[in-house]
Amino acid sequence: MTTDALVLDAAAQDLLFREARTANTFTDEPVSEELVQAIYDLVKYGPTAFNQQPLRVVLVRSAEGRERLVQHMADGNKAKTETAPLVAILAADNEFHEELPSQFPHFPQAKDVFFSERSVREQSAALNGALQAAYFIIGVRAAGLAAGPMTGYDAEAINKEFFGEGDHSVLAVVNIGKPGDDAWFPRSPRLEYDQVVTTV
Repeated sequence: MTTDALVLDAAAQDLLFREARTANTFTDEPVSEELVQAIYDLVKYGPTAFNQQPLRVVLVRSAEGRERLVQHMADGNKAKTETAPLVAILAADNEFHEELPSQFPHFPQAKDVFFSERSVREQSAALNGALQAAYFIIGVRAAGLAAGPMTGYDAEAINKEFFGEGDHSVLAVVNIGKPGDDAWFPRSPRLEYDQVVTTV
């Protein structure tokens, strides 16, 4: 399949998808606050249901914060989390509906009409927060950085450690930076078009 059918040029396609990989090692080059803000200011426009924005991000920069996080990571994720230039904890705010009147102004009643039940909010926050987390990872790649998203951790402990009494659910922990030596595992196979797509 050629890339000519797409508007995005081949180099950008490679940067965002074909050549982008989950990094397991990083250089010590820092990731600035300005760059993270630029990433967020781009990816915040990704679509979600009702324009809800449940994603919350904690940037772990300090040694003390890193120590608090690493203790809750699975053993296989501890070393790379200790050494990544920046780590982001991505979580879904289960009380996102409180912001809907300002974020979905043409139907402010959506807050109460659709999201008064906690179980509905949790399900919606998980799905739309995961969408936003995926946009965030693509944004990291667009900034010329590598992302190492992980789900190997004690989610309950991280929620308590970093979100306290807030009603949040951690979605992923993402190491961010310039890839280091031997950063990549071999590329794993992907399903082909005909294995995934059907037409009716």
